[in-house]
Amino acid sequence: MARATRSAPARTAARQPPAIRVFVISDQRILAWALERLVADHEPALRWAGAAASRVAALASAPAAHPDILLLDLDLHAEDPVTIAALAEATGARVLALTRQGEQPAQDRAILDGARGILDRQASPETFIEAIDKVHQGQFWLDRAATGRIFVELSRLRAGAKHGTEARAAALTERERKIVACIFDNSGDSARIIAEKLNISESTLRNHLTSIYGKLGIANRFELIAYALKHGHPLPLP
Repeated sequence: MARATRSAPARTAARQPPAIRVFVISDQRILAWALERLVADHEPALRWAGAAASRVAALASAPAAHPDILLLDLDLHAEDPVTIAALAEATGARVLALTRQGEQPAQDRAILDGARGILDRQASPETFIEAIDKVHQGQFWLDRAATGRIFVELSRLRAGAKHGTEARAAALTERERKIVACIFDNSGDSARIIAEKLNISESTLRNHLTSIYGKLGIANRFELIAYALKHGHPLPLP
């Protein structure tokens, strides 16, 4: 009787990294359409997560889409009370702001409010893809001039509050100090990943951050990291 031969096990395909989920916030339909096509052309590395015509609409719909990157058009025509920090905290996504050249004040305000980069709307498709990838990795998409302006502005804003630094830091609870240290040491991670490292839910993390921001007189994670850097990371794990 002939001996049955075993077929060699099939090689398992290399596991692809999860697609970067992209959500667009713009009232310019042609811009949103073009970005949707750009994402579709770069699947499976990217995946379309949806779009909204305003920050208010995005705050309502984006969290359920679980985006990794929010492409936010800074040139929205309607007045919008929702901050970039609120969008980032609600979605756990990193915000990449889109705008026209020469609008430095608006660009700087966006970074101070929590955006991780500024991208010219007229940039090439290759530049869009590179910026999305870099910001998703936890890097900032800023040129040297913009980086310099941002830190000068942060220093100016903090100049009058120097004497209250120790008192504000002392007001943090032991748990809040651990959260600050975790964010500082894992600045490139999303809110979801940081929450997992702390063994708490994202909503609990957001509640703690609201308290921390209020005590330190800051508005977002970018300012929290800048605060720690400026003051020599004074809030280490106990």
